[in-house]
Amino acid sequence: MILTITLNPSVDISYKLDELSLDTVNRVADVSKTAGGKGLNVSRVIQQLDEKVAASGFLGGSLGQFIRKRISEQGIEDFFVSIDGETRNCIAVIHEGQQTEILEAGPTINEKEADEFLNKFSENVQKVDYVTISGSLPKGLEKDFYARLVKIAHQHDTPVLLDTKGELLHQTLEGDNKPYLIKPNQEELADLLGEKVTDDTQIVSALQSQQFSGVPWVVVTTGSSGAFVKHNEEIYRVSTPKVDVVNPVGSGDSVIAGFAVGFSRGLSDEELVKYALTMGVLNAMEAQTGSVSPDKVDWCKDQIRVERI
Repeated sequence: MILTITLNPSVDISYKLDELSLDTVNRVADVSKTAGGKGLNVSRVIQQLDEKVAASGFLGGSLGQFIRKRISEQGIEDFFVSIDGETRNCIAVIHEGQQTEILEAGPTINEKEADEFLNKFSENVQKVDYVTISGSLPKGLEKDFYARLVKIAHQHDTPVLLDTKGELLHQTLEGDNKPYLIKPNQEELADLLGEKVTDDTQIVSALQSQQFSGVPWVVVTTGSSGAFVKHNEEIYRVSTPKVDVVNPVGSGDSVIAGFAVGFSRGLSDEELVKYALTMGVLNAMEAQTGSVSPDKVDWCKDQIRVERI
């Protein structure tokens, strides 16, 4: 089983309008509501790939119940911790080829709730083969919280795939216990290292930074062009096919799902990289965030090129 962590999930609401009018009433007929958050995108893709998956984090109030109901319907095991606060809404208004987002900050986690999560995580991490941790922290948690999760997982020999950025990523990499995989995009890589990373040569050079020492897998996604992947001392350039993009949101999460599933299935390096990047491409071809078509996996995987540098 794979465990995904989404500490600040949301109910994602999408309103589609022909035109957004300011300072007046806008009526919308095309509405969708989904269980949102980067880790829940990972969960859905893992489930669609027919692997057993559980999801955890913090949920509260009626919106938390909505998420519990949705993931149960999707065949995702519920390892979430209940809190007193209310799970947040995140609203996207799609209009005239644009997307305007209104994102709530979410609840504040108190010390008792944080401790309960850590205790349950210590139990749950022993039941699974891999853990993915995605996104930001809710209010109330210290910036070393991910580092603490990685340490607990390390104590039980459970590898962690971490997808976060900025100070959260920096603090985790500073710890004695390293994630098994991290996945910064090109911009996040530059921010982490505090230097320009604008071309392929600079990406390859950045991957050799001592900051990544002890991290077996470093995946740098570069949008529609593909990715650079470092496994121990080997570095690969990955080229992905051009496709008709419907919705690229969630493609990075889908790549994380692909790596988690590929690790679980014991794929070789090249097959693993192809498989994982396939999920990012297939997600971009779907309207729903965190969704892939399993029947297109072989077709897409055959279009991906992996070159050892």
